[in-house]
Amino acid sequence: MPSVFFDHATIDAWIAEDAPLLDLTTHLLAVGGQSARISFTVRGDTVAACTEEAARLVQHCGGQVQSCVVSGTRVAPGTVLLVATGAAAGLLRAWKVAQNLLEYACGVAGATARMVQAVQAVAPGVAVLTTRKHAPGLRRIALKATLSGGAFPHRLGLGETVLVFPQHRALVGDWTTLTAKLAAAAPALAEKQCVIEVASLEDAFAAVSAGADVLQFDKVTPTQLRAWCQQLRQRHPQLGLLAAGGVNSQNATDYATSGVDALVTSSLHHAPPADIGVQVAPA
Repeated sequence: MPSVFFDHATIDAWIAEDAPLLDLTTHLLAVGGQSARISFTVRGDTVAACTEEAARLVQHCGGQVQSCVVSGTRVAPGTVLLVATGAAAGLLRAWKVAQNLLEYACGVAGATARMVQAVQAVAPGVAVLTTRKHAPGLRRIALKATLSGGAFPHRLGLGETVLVFPQHRALVGDWTTLTAKLAAAAPALAEKQCVIEVASLEDAFAAVSAGADVLQFDKVTPTQLRAWCQQLRQRHPQLGLLAAGGVNSQNATDYATSGVDALVTSSLHHAPPADIGVQVAPA
């Protein structure tokens, strides 16, 4: 199970966003005091993700969790992901928040698993890496969902790795200046690799000369990469090569066989949601 930290304040904020004061319908129907049972059932093949956080949502609203499928588990249609009991008011308050969480997370996890499986079938040594390009506030959920599907994070934050983009190079000035700056910082970066993003073979060789340990190719076609990777491997066999920009489920296998070490993608964060049915009944 992916071990991603969600603090109590985050869980409570999700609840407060949807039902900060009063569940008017439950109050008017006077059913909140009844003992009830709630269950969340998946209607398609997918991978469970963020089920533990959905369980915590229910618990924060006063429910007692009876069963919960572990994140990362492949599930078939009809699988019950989560069951809880308790006062109807609490279960109904948690209902939509938990359902929305599960539908997004399981949808992403399922799409991730399918891409990873497809890539591994044609290129077993190539990894699928997911970016930090998602809506603000989604990082923990997106991370746990993609980990559940078998991918790994590319970069979780600006302070995690050295990644020189063309936007940085535009401010540095030229390759010579960048080379000098990276050389001066080399002792401080002894435990980190330097990644430089490029979009041409000329820039790729310049980046290697500047001190790049890894090249990240942005929006370069698989056909171009096949030729470029072969040339780069011949001269720099230890160089890491990444394909980024436009990698998705339709072209992932083509990129995976282009000679790179890993695919960097944002597309999985926008996968269609899983279909999760919710049943509420008297306990």
